[in-house]
Amino acid sequence: MVAAIAIPITLQSLITIGINMTDTIMVGALGELPLSGASLANQFIMVFQICCMGIGMGASVLTSRFWGMKNPDALKKSITIMFRICIGFALLFSLVTFFVPEAIMRIYTTDPEIIQEGTRYFKWAVPCYLLLGLSLTSTIVLRSVGQVRLPLVSSIFAFIINIFFNYLFIFGNLGAPRMGIEGSALSTLIARIFEFSFICGYLFFIDKKIRYRLFHLFMRCRDILREYINIAIPVLISDVLLALGNNAVAMVIGRLGVSFVSANAITMVLQQLSTVLIQGIANASAIITGHTLGRGDEETAQQQGVTFLYLGIAIGLCSAMLIWITSKPMIGLYNLTPETQQIAAQLMFAIGFIVIFQSTNSILTKGVLRGGGDTRFLMVADIIFLWAASVPLGAMAGFVWHLPAFWIYTLLKIDQIIKAIWCIYRLKSRKWIKRIATYPLNQDQ
Repeated sequence: MVAAIAIPITLQSLITIGINMTDTIMVGALGELPLSGASLANQFIMVFQICCMGIGMGASVLTSRFWGMKNPDALKKSITIMFRICIGFALLFSLVTFFVPEAIMRIYTTDPEIIQEGTRYFKWAVPCYLLLGLSLTSTIVLRSVGQVRLPLVSSIFAFIINIFFNYLFIFGNLGAPRMGIEGSALSTLIARIFEFSFICGYLFFIDKKIRYRLFHLFMRCRDILREYINIAIPVLISDVLLALGNNAVAMVIGRLGVSFVSANAITMVLQQLSTVLIQGIANASAIITGHTLGRGDEETAQQQGVTFLYLGIAIGLCSAMLIWITSKPMIGLYNLTPETQQIAAQLMFAIGFIVIFQSTNSILTKGVLRGGGDTRFLMVADIIFLWAASVPLGAMAGFVWHLPAFWIYTLLKIDQIIKAIWCIYRLKSRKWIKRIATYPLNQDQ
């Protein structure tokens, strides 16, 4: 069951990271300033992406449970609320990016040249928010009912499209204009258009499992709104806090110079590569837990949770080894100064250490415990551990204590260690299993 869900999700994540990696390598060929500008601009776009993941994953807690209950009306209403929230977020981010792109860049850096490069990148990013938001949330919903192959096919084609248009527009090949960093952003926009057309076109017009159609966007959902707020909204809040926490990391590093920013951009790619299987299993565990509890089998869900715990520890150790072994050749792919290479090496070692704990807590908190409906407690934990420990300690390490890169990153991610220990106790307590009402819903309500 895990393999059938996790492997396609993992492969899709690998392809998505491949897109980011090729963008980084191709833009990096233009120099450290364009690389830094694109990297920091994407930090803001990543905030939106994480928000959409929170919106989608929050809805999937309900959709997977209602799928297990065989309640199609409640499932459709959950999706409708999800889309409405997603569209609202997309409009907000689009307006901010369109009107104040330079102000966004100043959040991450004070270097005027990096700000200028990031502003050029943002010019093409405005339409991406709505396309990315709808395709990403649709993908998560399709996964929650076991449809995992279609998003994988979409990502494969998007990967090919992105590389081809990067080749055309970044460097001006085959008679295309040489656009530099703007060419990378344009290529991403074209890939987003394809993904949206492929995924949302399937969900709205072809899918036979959920049978969600465009007119369902206007259905009345008041009867399920309270359940949605109690279960799904805490997931959104948790993931927004995660996005802000990731931006706190970027804000600290962005003020430590071009070398630090470039090193961080490179390490992010390897960090994502090492955690794709973790994310795939976390998604699978949330879906499986939701289906199991939807059938009312709490004992099996508890046993599955323990299995996922051991799996998380094992995968974390393997991921750490992968990072430490491949860090040197990965850094060697880029044309970097000796100072940037040294900083990147320190960050790679810190990432390998943290990923052991990150794997354990991600598979439980973003998977099992979330699938069990324990979303409000997870939200409180994210607030406490992130903002009372990680952000202040990381900021002190970077701005006051001026510690080496290893310790700055480790303290910025200290919440991963704390959560890994906490979630084990939460799993054993069985308090994470929450009952969701079975609604005899009428689609006209």
